[in-house]
Amino acid sequence: MNWSWPDFFEYLVSPYMLRGAWTTIWLAVVSMLIGIVLGFIAALMKMSKNQILKQIAVFYIWLWRGTPLLVQLVIIYTGLPQIGIRLGVIESAIIGLAVNEGAYFAEIMRSGIMSVEKGQNDAARALGMTSRQLMRIVVLPQATRVIIPPLGNQFLGMLKTTSLASVISMNELLRSAQQLAQIEFRVLEVYFVAAIYYLVMTTVWSFFQRRIEAHYDRPFEMNSPALAAKGAR
Repeated sequence: MNWSWPDFFEYLVSPYMLRGAWTTIWLAVVSMLIGIVLGFIAALMKMSKNQILKQIAVFYIWLWRGTPLLVQLVIIYTGLPQIGIRLGVIESAIIGLAVNEGAYFAEIMRSGIMSVEKGQNDAARALGMTSRQLMRIVVLPQATRVIIPPLGNQFLGMLKTTSLASVISMNELLRSAQQLAQIEFRVLEVYFVAAIYYLVMTTVWSFFQRRIEAHYDRPFEMNSPALAAKGAR
């Protein structure tokens, strides 16, 4: 198989590949956002004193972290219709990615929340804060500094993990590359272009991640109006 530079540069700006890259980006973002919500809920449930909620969260994390995402996607897309639940390719991909990531986010968020010193919780309680105020004003701002780095790394992985959705015919970047290679018979050029696209996406996100981490690495200040008002009492 001879390398073709003209074909390589043609695929590099191919609208078909660009659409696949865009699908990869929005699929990763949507799945990430849903996964964060699921992870936060699961983290709170696992830390709950209610044993039923705690065990549900433990089971969820155990199941989704202990089985391959590829298998999960196949079961969601082809297995659920067997019990009357029919989902399209997009819905199946989003659900599979989001629920899987949520299980990992749950442990990340739980460790971040638990990193906040208990004395600060006691002090906030002494100021008369409710549980919701405590979480919003005291715990989350400090836990975020611990959560952000691994959360950013998870999204970096998510950009590449979306390629597994190609197994259920999701037209993301890898699937677009596979189809173009089958049509054009230029396998090496097409996959090199796909690799470059993934590299560009992960590099751009790494830049933003460093900026976000630098922002949250600044010394924590009690600059919240609500917290200042509480402290003034």
